[in-house]
Amino acid sequence: MTRVHMADAEVAREATYGLWERNPRLSARVVLLRSQKIMVAITLIALVVALVLAPVGTVVAVVGVSSVVFLASTAFKFWVSLRGARYDLVDHIDPEEIAALDDAELPVYTVLVPVFREANIVHRLVTNLGALDYPSDKLEVLILVEEEDDETRAAIDASHTPDYMTVVVVPRGKPQTKPRACNVGLSLCTGEFVVIYDAEDAPDPLQLKKSFLGFRHAGDRTAVMQAQLNYFNARENVLTRMFTLEYSYWFDYMLPGLDVDTLPIPLGGTSNHFRTSMLRELGGWDPFNVTEDADLGIRAGALGYRVGIVDSVTWEEANTSIPNFIRQRSRWIKGYMQTSLVHARSPRLLIAELGWRRFWGFALLIGGTPLTFLGVLPFAVITFVTWLTPADVLDAYFPPAVLAVCLLNFLLGNSLVIYLNMMGPFKRGAFWLVPWALLNPLYWVLHSIAAYKGLGQLILRPHYWEKTEHGLSAQEGPAPADAPVA
Repeated sequence: MTRVHMADAEVAREATYGLWERNPRLSARVVLLRSQKIMVAITLIALVVALVLAPVGTVVAVVGVSSVVFLASTAFKFWVSLRGARYDLVDHIDPEEIAALDDAELPVYTVLVPVFREANIVHRLVTNLGALDYPSDKLEVLILVEEEDDETRAAIDASHTPDYMTVVVVPRGKPQTKPRACNVGLSLCTGEFVVIYDAEDAPDPLQLKKSFLGFRHAGDRTAVMQAQLNYFNARENVLTRMFTLEYSYWFDYMLPGLDVDTLPIPLGGTSNHFRTSMLRELGGWDPFNVTEDADLGIRAGALGYRVGIVDSVTWEEANTSIPNFIRQRSRWIKGYMQTSLVHARSPRLLIAELGWRRFWGFALLIGGTPLTFLGVLPFAVITFVTWLTPADVLDAYFPPAVLAVCLLNFLLGNSLVIYLNMMGPFKRGAFWLVPWALLNPLYWVLHSIAAYKGLGQLILRPHYWEKTEHGLSAQEGPAPADAPVA
């Protein structure tokens, strides 16, 4: 019989409102503060008045500014990725050092696994966690299950879990989000280090030991070790190929580039290894933010903490269907919007915490990413319309300077993004993926659709957690022969 722990009401209340009560400025519980609402209202009124009084000039100005923001965000990612390509900042752990580890010197390690309606892949979850190479008496696995999710709890119980795995029942409450469940787990964990895994994850069996050694090698200000992520079903269809291209460039180039320039790093949602004491000092996760990982990375950067990258891969399942992709990406983009709004509440304080260079890094990456995706569909429509419209009609709306910036966006912006995705497979040896990067403009159209869905939810359902369905792939996990590459 699986061990079950029912979290009490006080733990659930602290998991929900703890950060808000300690520092409401950092919580996404309120989407817009009064000052932000006033600023938004003034901006919208000014825009409407400008459109009435000077429609042509206003359209020209909006298109011009949007083009500059789009190009600046894309160029920033390109520059950071090139910086990351020059350095190998991954903490490579010597196999002999791992072999020399004595179980007695290893600390207690807590694994948090938030699951919700994952009965179909519980058997895979238990198998993958059971493969972790770590002494069982030093391993604490807390599987966090929502109170009403009887089906998943029954599936776990039928999977004959080992003694070091405990099902933690998360009491009913709002918002029903992954970070709220993780906060419940954080309040109960006893490990010196804690890691988050998703239900479908297949981590490298040596990942806990590698991360422990990574922390030992790193300085005292390193709060997080981020393992690399990749997809075991990369070859399944076009969408899984695009997913793999994106993750390869992100983890192999973008994150090292952010690290080398000490810019704020938005963490991935899984395989984050924390010093438990520092995670608690940060206040845990914000349960009202649907990209709690990115938000936590920014908060860690504001306190001067560093993020390390360890050479260990966690294999995940890439989305195989477009509707599932839209659900997942709309949540991610909505979370970037939330994080931008939260940390923009006190610009002077944020600049004081981060400094100007890191502030602009935050603005271009966290704020610029959703703005870029929101711009893709309008710019695609504008491009199509301009091809069908006589030149004399366009002259009023697209003076040469604006037209040049738009053309630069279309040619250079898309070229940079395609090149970035082509870079991704090189470090992992998956050269067969390179030609698929040419489809990235179409992939960005999907992101733009997701961005508008995320914007709508930010207005109407800001704390709603759009669930990603797992277990849809025909492949259950990474084949041993495929493990070295994507």
